[in-house]
Amino acid sequence: MKIVFYLGHPAHYHLFKNIFKELQNKNHQLIILIKQKDVLEDLIKKSAFKYYNILPEGRKDSKFGIALCLAKRDFRIFRFCLKNRPNLMFGTSTEITHVGKLLNISSIVVNEDDFNAVPLFSKMGYPFASSILTPVSCSTGKWETKTIKYLGYHELAYLHPNVFTPYSNQISKIIDVSRPFFIIRFAKLTAHHDKGKTGLTTELAKKIINILEPKGNIYITSERDLEPEFEKYRIRISPNDIHHAMFYASMYIGDSQTMAAEAAVLGTPSLRYNDFVGKLGYLEELEHKYGLTYGITTERTDKLFDKIEELLKISNLKVEWQNRRNKMLSEKIDVTAFMVWFIENYPKSVRIMKENPDYQNRFL
Repeated sequence: MKIVFYLGHPAHYHLFKNIFKELQNKNHQLIILIKQKDVLEDLIKKSAFKYYNILPEGRKDSKFGIALCLAKRDFRIFRFCLKNRPNLMFGTSTEITHVGKLLNISSIVVNEDDFNAVPLFSKMGYPFASSILTPVSCSTGKWETKTIKYLGYHELAYLHPNVFTPYSNQISKIIDVSRPFFIIRFAKLTAHHDKGKTGLTTELAKKIINILEPKGNIYITSERDLEPEFEKYRIRISPNDIHHAMFYASMYIGDSQTMAAEAAVLGTPSLRYNDFVGKLGYLEELEHKYGLTYGITTERTDKLFDKIEELLKISNLKVEWQNRRNKMLSEKIDVTAFMVWFIENYPKSVRIMKENPDYQNRFL
């Protein structure tokens, strides 16, 4: 098949990279489109995948800037698909659904954020999508009838043991893995669904560092500009190596949903502090069913510090979290293998999953 993939965020590269490899090994033709976003292009440049950047100029964070760039991406993807005529479009964006509808090309949207958390995305994309692919913990509102649900998370497409093996020597030149260390993450929080949402502040970060520093080394990774006093903690690490660091970390603390989930599925205790807490089903499941992460809302700063202190007192913290991780993995599928099967057999795979959702258990 000829398949268009559209990537709009660095996390999407990780989500799809193993799927790309498998599909290419099966001689499918892939057309990979990206936009300028954070380290996305840096990541894909270091891979062997051919790609096209449809928005190299990036976008402004204003409402007008976001709307203008959406229109540009729609037009440029339309023009690209008109010329190349793919059999299928696959991605995490509304644009592929618009273009697919106009050109009568099937589009599959993959998402793990609940409808209520990303209402604009849902309303602009789901009505036009041929199929929606989500974890069982994710709600798609009134579009449940066209949704296929699987036993997994996006993060397991690239952090499942079948596709990821952590190596300490990948990070040993910049991190002393013989000593406990903690990773703190500052997200930018400028996406359309981030409006009105807040996370870690400078003052909170100072207090967190004061608690953690006596217990081990601290490394900060940040989308936004760092204050000069935090620069000594900045970790200068390849985006391809960050997951090795997260596996060996003693704890992750940040305001990024994705990195909190990544730490959780790797068996590293994670604390996320932002206004999305309680609104994303996959993180709620990782917290309340498997005990791998904790969500703390921004009005409960006292709870954030209490939870950090509580975790630091657990002597076998990493061992306990690896046990919890193993329980989670025993109940979740290899997402890469499932998605490759789903794509190759589409649209027959939709009928199979609708009639027999347990079919996916062969990917456990």
